[in-house]
Order: sequence, then C-alpha cells, then structure tokens
Amino acid sequence: MNISRPAVHPVEAPPLTDAAENRPRVRMKDIQGMSGTAGGLALRLCQFSFAIAALAVMVSTSDFTSVTAFCYLVAAVILQSLWSLSLAILDVYALLVKRCLRNPQVVCLFAIGDWITSSLTFAAACACAGITVLIGNDMNLCSENHCSSFETATAMAFISWFAVSPSFFLNFWVLASR
Repeated sequence: MNISRPAVHPVEAPPLTDAAENRPRVRMKDIQGMSGTAGGLALRLCQFSFAIAALAVMVSTSDFTSVTAFCYLVAAVILQSLWSLSLAILDVYALLVKRCLRNPQVVCLFAIGDWITSSLTFAAACACAGITVLIGNDMNLCSENHCSSFETATAMAFISWFAVSPSFFLNFWVLASR
C-alpha cells in the first residue's frame, strides 16, 4: 500500500529567547517642561526673555562697567540667552517634526548646559544683589547711581534662573532614570 504523503518542508524554528531579557523598553511619558514639549518651549522662551530683559536693563545704564559683578551679570545673561534661544529653536523643530529629544547623549548635553548656565546666572544674580544692597543700603549712594535699574536687572536674572531650574531638573531626571 503506497499512500502518497504530503511533502514536509523544514522551517527553522525561531531562536529561543528569555522573555524577561528581551522585553520592550518602557518609555517615560512626555512631561510638560521636558525638551521637545510645548512646556519645554515655554520655559526656554521665559528663560530667554528674562535674560534679555536683564541684559537690556543693565546695558541701559552708563556705569555698569565700573562694577565687576555687573559685568559678570552681563556675561552670564548673554550666555543664558544664547543657550536658551538655541534650545528653544531645537524645541520648535522637535515639535514641528514630532521628534522626541530623548537621546541619552543629547539629554546629557542639555542637563550639563542647563547646570552650567543656571549656576552662572545664579552666581551673577547673587553678586549683583550683594552689590546693589551695598550701594543702596550701606553706602546710601542711590542718588548718584542707577539703583532701580540694577535692582531690576538683578530681579530679571533671578527670574531667568527660576525658569532654568525646572529645565535642569527635568533633564537630569530623564538622564538619571534611563
């Protein structure tokens, strides 16, 4: 009895893998304020606008170059405004093309840049606050100087620093949680 049997073609079995080892990675949700989100763009624009305001107010006075702390504030807010503007442009690009800015190297760069610029801005604002208090309260020389302009520029620098802090902490959190 010759019964015809269907031909069996050998098929390779998929390699055995450990399911726990090759699970798909779970991505963290986009939290507003992180790079590449609308909240992140808003923070960057706030950082930029307050840094530019501090720069404009400080440069509008004629005697800011006589005090080193005021020159340091000008340098710090220039760096802060350039950094914030460049990252705001990057956030606009990421929002337009719907890209996620979660590359570990990029997030590391953002965290380090935010840390450096926020440290410089905070140090400059603290130095200017100390000099402003010295000129206004201790030496009573506000009639000869632009104390209100110095105070306004210092306040704008502090507000710019307050806007940088959430960006730094969120980027550092993304970097630490990977």
